[in-house]
Amino acid sequence: MKRLAVLLAAVAVAAVVAAPAGARIVPGQSIAGVKLSMTKNQVRGVLGTPTAITHGSNEFGTFTVFKYFRLQVTFQGDATVTAIKTSRRVERTRHDIGVGSTRAEVLAKVPGVRCFRTVCQKGASTPGQRITAFFLFRRHVTSVLVGFVID
Repeated sequence: MKRLAVLLAAVAVAAVVAAPAGARIVPGQSIAGVKLSMTKNQVRGVLGTPTAITHGSNEFGTFTVFKYFRLQVTFQGDATVTAIKTSRRVERTRHDIGVGSTRAEVLAKVPGVRCFRTVCQKGASTPGQRITAFFLFRRHVTSVLVGFVID
């Protein structure tokens, strides 16, 4: 009986500690279950109410940013998701690449990535194309962005 209680406690702890199903980076597509081109309501359905919302404008028009803990979702043009950026360690690619990974690990485990001094990038820097950027500091990933190239 005591072993059963210990086993049940271990399962309960594992369920709490385990990363949520959406805690995944899919290069060129999504982070934390938020996909490019989702609407604001769809993002709220996945992540809940943002902790902060900012509005602004730039050379490309108006934009809105939903802010969550170490996660930002940008709606350039205020319609659908155009970029998702995370600095959370829980979000990882299927090959376990994310914040904290080394430049060498990114090169080895992200097919088609090219690395420069402060960023490793997958995808072409052509307007309308999807890219994934692994931002580096001292050869370690500090944040990851999945988004559309605007200009």
